[in-house]
Amino acid sequence: MTTAPALIPELDEIVRRGDPKRRADAARRLSELFLQGAANFRPDHVALFDGVLTSLVPHAELAARIDLAERLSLLANAPLHLVGQLAHEDEIAIAGPLLRRSPVIDDKVLVEIARAMGQGHLLAMAERPRLSTALTDVLVERGDRDVIRRAASNAGAAFSNVGFSTLVKRAHMDGVLTLRIGQRDDLPPEHLKSLLEGSIDVVRRRLFTVARPDRQVAINKAMHEITGATEQPESRRDFTLAQRTVMALHRAGRLSESALLNFARAFKYEEAVAALATMTGVKVTTLDRLISGDRYDPILLAAKTIGLEWPTVRALILMRLGPNRTVSPADIEGARLNFARLMPSTAQRVVDFWKSH
Repeated sequence: MTTAPALIPELDEIVRRGDPKRRADAARRLSELFLQGAANFRPDHVALFDGVLTSLVPHAELAARIDLAERLSLLANAPLHLVGQLAHEDEIAIAGPLLRRSPVIDDKVLVEIARAMGQGHLLAMAERPRLSTALTDVLVERGDRDVIRRAASNAGAAFSNVGFSTLVKRAHMDGVLTLRIGQRDDLPPEHLKSLLEGSIDVVRRRLFTVARPDRQVAINKAMHEITGATEQPESRRDFTLAQRTVMALHRAGRLSESALLNFARAFKYEEAVAALATMTGVKVTTLDRLISGDRYDPILLAAKTIGLEWPTVRALILMRLGPNRTVSPADIEGARLNFARLMPSTAQRVVDFWKSH
């Protein structure tokens, strides 16, 4: 280690009192020295570099810090404190490579960063070769759609029971996430069943198609359990009069969102469903079966294809429950957010599937 003082004379003086430019130059030269000899350094050598570089590197230029982080991320004996310092940087171009793959960052530090930093940092961590349950618990709690999808498709990620429950809930109205969760070998049967119960038919069929044969067996088993547990007799509702009313409005050019909203607010289920069926082109019996199920997703999908406003959608959700039942503000707000996020093209594909079946 006598080469460091020889390469950078008065190093101690630079660290203590050097101006930013001298410190930046020293950081560049000392970093290069470490990277060139890293394969041959003993732990005490690495620790010495660590102590000096943590003081100098913050003064280096952005491009230099980005390059250093990228190269350190590949080293099994990278300076521990320096790596931690860079991994905490707000600039994702610096922190990202280390969060994605550095083997020297321990789980405690990763969880700490995951709780404090933004979505870019979470996304980088979701790409690590191995993710502990402690880390994925934070990722599924704080992560946005891209983070959740990336973590769910990471074969090296481990999820706790709570983590899987949160994932399944987050898969609501996210067919891509459903497909990624459903293909995981470690997804417990009870969570697979919950995932399928909360999915629409077209997503279930797609999951079965892309899954490996062993997963297809598990999916089939879960679907049989769902069908057996939730099978209901055919609807006994008579839509004859309601359809006559709706068709009369249609012929008179008065079948509008306003008319649909009035039906929903008056809890006229048959008339509202008949109106929605006419406006979307879906058979009234099909729409009745979908809307009378356990979830409000079909209302969101049908409404999105014909451009309904949120107040009408909200009234339809409340109508579906009936006049004697209430819904929590949180559930209504969740439905509103899902409706806002739902892409019309996605909704149209699902509604087209309903029409063809």
